[in-house]
Amino acid sequence: MKALVELIAKSLVDIPEEVSVGEVVGERTAVFELRVAESDIGKVIGKQGNTVRAMRTILSAASAKLNKRCVLEILE
Repeated sequence: MKALVELIAKSLVDIPEEVSVGEVVGERTAVFELRVAESDIGKVIGKQGNTVRAMRTILSAASAKLNKRCVLEILE
């Protein structure tokens, strides 16, 4: 799922080289820390948060198959 988050984020931003995704995996939860350039934060979040909401929905659907809870955090 880390690769999926990275792929989506890199397709949205102007500076894909500065996209990095950290992953902290627990027994029942996985936390993905998405870091992007400061100028690209708005592109990842989207108008009224629609883009990040869609990314979180995709993660939730994928994590349901693994019986885990996923959290997406966006950092600059």
